[in-house]
Amino acid sequence: MEQFRIASRLVALVVVVLVGAGACAFDPQSGGSGGGGAAPAGAAEQATGAGDTSGPDQHGRPTPAAPTTKPSRKPTPKPTRTAPTTTPGTGTPTVAGCPQGQHQRAVETHLARLGGFGAVTVDGRQSAADCAAIKKFQKRYGIRPVEGRAGPTTLDVAQRLATTDTTRCKAGAGTTFCVDLTRQTVWALRSGKVIMEPTVTRTGMSGYRTPAGTYAVNYRNPKEWSNPYEVWLPYWQHFTQGMGFHETTTYLHDKSIGSHGCVNLLHADAVRMWELGKVGTRVVLIGRRPGT
Repeated sequence: MEQFRIASRLVALVVVVLVGAGACAFDPQSGGSGGGGAAPAGAAEQATGAGDTSGPDQHGRPTPAAPTTKPSRKPTPKPTRTAPTTTPGTGTPTVAGCPQGQHQRAVETHLARLGGFGAVTVDGRQSAADCAAIKKFQKRYGIRPVEGRAGPTTLDVAQRLATTDTTRCKAGAGTTFCVDLTRQTVWALRSGKVIMEPTVTRTGMSGYRTPAGTYAVNYRNPKEWSNPYEVWLPYWQHFTQGMGFHETTTYLHDKSIGSHGCVNLLHADAVRMWELGKVGTRVVLIGRRPGT
């Protein structure tokens, strides 16, 4: 009898253990609300990155989790190289190695009027011939860079030269150096005829205005030393008040600066005027530099 009771207890214990284990593993409603209970199946799957189950089927059996799909690894696209954009106002390349500037037509017009730089077509469009002519012009007048682009400096110089009226200078019988202070140009006459075509200059800046008037070269030195400014003045030809013609020591087309009254020249022009001049050469300055 005692053995029967022991056997009965063992059977009951096995049943309780089996039923308890099944409830913890498959009851989707357990939710873990009792504290210490098993976590819902979905919670564990989310923690491991698996897909969610759809719950028990119509027979009470759990449906298998949906197969997970590994995210496809697409290669990271390499950055594309876009064509360089042209800054507004700087010109668009139209000829290999020669950009077109924003003042193409105006520069073409002035160069055609000046002549001597090659054939140009006044149509506002860059061409190989236009490019060559503009480059030649830029090189002649010390404009940097020499790239054939019709930019602001090229336009400014071309316009000043093309509009210089050489007849305004009252020349004598001999050689006369003429300076148009308004246009900042220089040329030479002999007996009323042009012997040196107008070229560019830069005269006295604000506070050091180069005065208009008629003077004469009274002292020359191929390499004069300036005591107040401690700089060499190549091809120096003095005409008044410490002012004279000489080769510039800075970029001539930098209009933010100027001389202390002297007439600055490019190297080739300083040499040419040295060859043409002498003590006694007449000097005529007309107009006034803007801003002085």
